[in-house]
Amino acid sequence: MGRSKAFDPDEALRAALELFWRKGYEATSMQDLVDHLGINRGSVYATFGSKHALYLRALDRYCETKGDVAMGVLGRPGPALPAVRDLIHLYAAESLDDPDRKGCLVTNTAVELPGDDSAGRRVESALAELETALAGALVRARNQGELAEGADPRVLARFLVTFLQGLRVVGKTSGARRRVEDAVESALGLLG
Repeated sequence: MGRSKAFDPDEALRAALELFWRKGYEATSMQDLVDHLGINRGSVYATFGSKHALYLRALDRYCETKGDVAMGVLGRPGPALPAVRDLIHLYAAESLDDPDRKGCLVTNTAVELPGDDSAGRRVESALAELETALAGALVRARNQGELAEGADPRVLARFLVTFLQGLRVVGKTSGARRRVEDAVESALGLLG
């Protein structure tokens, strides 16, 4: 009978996610992971495989968690346009209220690992999922008379995904507040 793990793999994954999110993939060494997770190197490899495999699992967890939040906001019953506005405000608040200026792990991954096919597929999937959810909410808004009849929900959703990821990047800068607030006001103006 094999030995049971002396640590909780789910907790270790959560801790790795936090470290990768704060420091980035390249700046996080295996020793950083060992120290931060409080488990030995062999256990990290045995449980998660390589540093890259652990990063991808952490990115998957991040996408799942953040995706659930966005889907919860956009999937609320009732008027759809206020939900879209609320999501924009949520992204802005998260961007401005993060003392570590971590940004978004999806956006950080896109910028840091542009040639990594495995990471790139996850980034594209996360962006596509958000775009689909936004487009669905905007279709509902148009059908409910909240959005101009001629508005193209898919194009508007693509703009909003790009805009929201841009908020995450600008939120990492020291002069973010005014830029983010002005951009949010302009984006909300496009919604009517």
